[in-house]
Amino acid sequence: MEERLQKLLSAAGVCSRRRAEEYILAGRVTINGCQVKLGDKADPERDRIEVDGVLLAAPEGHTYIMLNKPRGYVTTLSDEKGRKTVAQLVADCPARVWPVGRLDMDSEGLLLLTDDGGLTHRLTHPAHEVEKEYRVWVSGNVERAMPVLTNPVWSEGELLTADRVERTGENSLTVVIHQGKNRQVRRMCAAAGLEVKRLRRVREGKVHLGGLRPGQWRPLTAAELFALQE
Repeated sequence: MEERLQKLLSAAGVCSRRRAEEYILAGRVTINGCQVKLGDKADPERDRIEVDGVLLAAPEGHTYIMLNKPRGYVTTLSDEKGRKTVAQLVADCPARVWPVGRLDMDSEGLLLLTDDGGLTHRLTHPAHEVEKEYRVWVSGNVERAMPVLTNPVWSEGELLTADRVERTGENSLTVVIHQGKNRQVRRMCAAAGLEVKRLRRVREGKVHLGGLRPGQWRPLTAAELFALQE
């Protein structure tokens, strides 16, 4: 059965669908020895699909892990600036996995990684509205900031909205979002006159960080994987 090449590369664990588009545009993908273009389809049971001359092969099964990302690591598999990456923290994972979404370098907490392109798409596409929960420690006037944070906020030409904001201490908040805009929680806090001192993601969908230590990773349980796929 024919499928778009982006989907086939993602399902085989080569890369995400977005990165697959870059591979295709760069001329790194061929079908039966011929260079392909965006929009092309192939049947992996009939066609010889190669990436950089290596035959595409479907993995026996996908890998799903949870990492407690510490501060100081960038959420990427490699970094041209030589900074520490999350790939170094999961180097002992037997499968080649990529991050599902991002946590900026100064943020910490729950980060999912997988070689399943379908689940990556489901968790990152705004249409699915997957909630992400953060614990946020701030400086500034929290009482004055709360009415701002609980309403839509304009930042850098984008309208940012939190699903829920609760004050959990004198200088701490719980923020739940599903938009997933770049540095969204930090930008919303800045618009409300707050400076973020520490930001930790503790939940994605129905999966919680729990007691996993910073820098450590573990496979998702069957129950957690089922909850992400609901």
